[in-house]
Amino acid sequence: MITRLSTLLALSFAATLGYAQDYPARAITLTVPNPPGGMNQIHAQPLSAVIERLTKQPAPVVNRPGGTAALGTAYVANQPDGYNILVSTGNMHLVLEKDKVFGIKSAYSLDQIEMLALLSADPIILVVHPSMPATSVKQLTAVARQKPNEIVYSTSGTYGVTFMPIAMYLDHDRLRMRHLATTGGGPAITQALGGHSQVTSGGPAAVYTYVQSGKLRALASFGLKPHPATPDVPTFQSLGYKDVEAYLWVGLFAAKSTPAPLLAQMRQLIARAANDPSFKQALEKVQVVPDYREGDEFKRFFDADHRRMAAVIKKIGKM
Repeated sequence: MITRLSTLLALSFAATLGYAQDYPARAITLTVPNPPGGMNQIHAQPLSAVIERLTKQPAPVVNRPGGTAALGTAYVANQPDGYNILVSTGNMHLVLEKDKVFGIKSAYSLDQIEMLALLSADPIILVVHPSMPATSVKQLTAVARQKPNEIVYSTSGTYGVTFMPIAMYLDHDRLRMRHLATTGGGPAITQALGGHSQVTSGGPAAVYTYVQSGKLRALASFGLKPHPATPDVPTFQSLGYKDVEAYLWVGLFAAKSTPAPLLAQMRQLIARAANDPSFKQALEKVQVVPDYREGDEFKRFFDADHRRMAAVIKKIGKM
């Protein structure tokens, strides 16, 4: 019996290894767990083009929105075939922490997710409508204290990736503003452009053009160092906000249960694609800085981001 079982396991491993050696033998699907547009799409589209050129196989980008990215994430977590890659942001762990606050059973767990690679990690930028009488964070804080709960800030949604940095700032300075939740980072910025909100945040790719044109005013960056697109914008860290740090990062993930030989092939392909000059140029064209990390380096970044955001959500509680 033991010999027969060993033989079956060996044959199964050999079959998987054979598939891995022929990888990819068919289309690789890039799942974006959000509606079309936004940072995930900005990364997925050029990555798809490079993968198709390298493999001579289709690499369609499929949008599976719903549940603050939970539906698309859960879908990929249950596709251990090596042909499904998730393109996601910090919403991956934010939605899990939100579910804990409300006692909701999550659609997936991080134990089901395999980290493949980080593609970029740009700092989120705090911006205001030019009608706001504030050209610095200090001035914004002063105005907010004079007008508690009168200033409106728009975000991608409560506990979302552009909500969390503003929540950090408000908690640090003990400020109260009115929240205007939208369906995504783009709509949140649109609300600020139209004057329906006075404060919002977004990645450099989303706010750069509006800051350059004067339609929005950048006050501070949530990163540890200034972004190349906004070198004169101070960081919260430099202003004395030691625990205020947030990034709009994009990474690639797969189902944890994917056979190891296939995961190895996926990682090799992703490394080639992410370091391809055309992919890097596509990101740089829209003010995104390529920041490829894999293995333990990506895990350290992910875990630190998760811990930081989980602590904030636990502190602010239900909203």
